[in-house]
Amino acid sequence: MTDTTPAPGHETTGGFSPDELLSQEESLVLPSFTRDDAIDLGLAVLTLASERSLPVVIEIRDLEQVLFRAALPGSSVANDSWIARKTRVVEEFGHSSLYERVRFEAVGTTFGAATGLPEAEYAAHGGGFPLVVEGVGRQGVMVVSGLPQVSDHELVVEAIRAYLETS
Repeated sequence: MTDTTPAPGHETTGGFSPDELLSQEESLVLPSFTRDDAIDLGLAVLTLASERSLPVVIEIRDLEQVLFRAALPGSSVANDSWIARKTRVVEEFGHSSLYERVRFEAVGTTFGAATGLPEAEYAAHGGGFPLVVEGVGRQGVMVVSGLPQVSDHELVVEAIRAYLETS
């Protein structure tokens, strides 16, 4: 009989492997990322979240400033801290915040133990995603906070996919 018990933490990270998460990043490359693109992308995730009455905060940044932000009913000021901490992870490492968590768990450690970065400032939890422009590289970050971490991550991925299908 095979043991099907998930690895510690695996049940809270959706069973994703590091390779699966990297594949998502590689497939979700934007053709451009202007201020108008940031607003359109923000509206894509806002529409999904609003239709589902999700209590989330959404933020999209370029490399210098916030270009889109929305706080839906049911979200709280605590989500602001999560947004900032997830953003720092993506900006520091260039990958999704869930990827950073899963890649360390896959080798039997944690993000905090491996990096030494304080959890009060860095959150390797799902919901932060790099915005990469084809032929240019990472140009921004999209972050959602308010749901369980895998749901935050999946909402971001779904919104980017929907945006790419319509642009």
